[in-house]
Amino acid sequence: MTLSYAMLLDGGFLRYKLSKRHAPVDAAGISAFTARVSALPCLRGMRLHRIYFYDSKPLETAENKPLGGGKVDFGVTAAAARNKSLQSSLMREPFFALRFGELYLEGWRLRRKVLHRAGPAVQIDADDLEPNIRQKGVDMRIGLDIASLTLKKHAQVIVLVTADSDFVPAMKFARREGAQLVLVTLGHGIRDGLREHADMVIDQLPPRAIDQT
Repeated sequence: MTLSYAMLLDGGFLRYKLSKRHAPVDAAGISAFTARVSALPCLRGMRLHRIYFYDSKPLETAENKPLGGGKVDFGVTAAAARNKSLQSSLMREPFFALRFGELYLEGWRLRRKVLHRAGPAVQIDADDLEPNIRQKGVDMRIGLDIASLTLKKHAQVIVLVTADSDFVPAMKFARREGAQLVLVTLGHGIRDGLREHADMVIDQLPPRAIDQT
């Protein structure tokens, strides 16, 4: 019987690792990355079940910014447009399935540069504030899919692209149920527990896999 593998992509992590300054990764870049992962020697001869991309839909509310900053419409920002385009394009990619969490505004915070201003006190205005946007629901969906793929025997190998140690319980469950867990970290530092509960940790994709794209 040919073994099957599923690829689970932590979207926020992947965008952070693949984007360059002033050049955010697009759908083509993410698709190319998955091709590099599929070319890994440890997956040779296996059948791809599906690629799951976990992300949040852009925040589209309009909120009042403190200190007279006016109303900010998050739905018309460049970041929102970019993420909508990326998600729409990935939906049309072969074998891709998107799983969405939610974004919500948790108030406003000082920009980091404000804290580095000289002097015992600083004066701030609206331009010194940035939105504190949080994500929820994504980690839960990844954990549920790991369990479902394992229990239903859809995939015997789980390829997880993340550096988040919150997934350790789901990883332990998958291994106890007989699945193998391949963790791809893209060189990001991870806790020992995350490394311990993976069957294989790939910190960097090998040159041979890159050359096949």
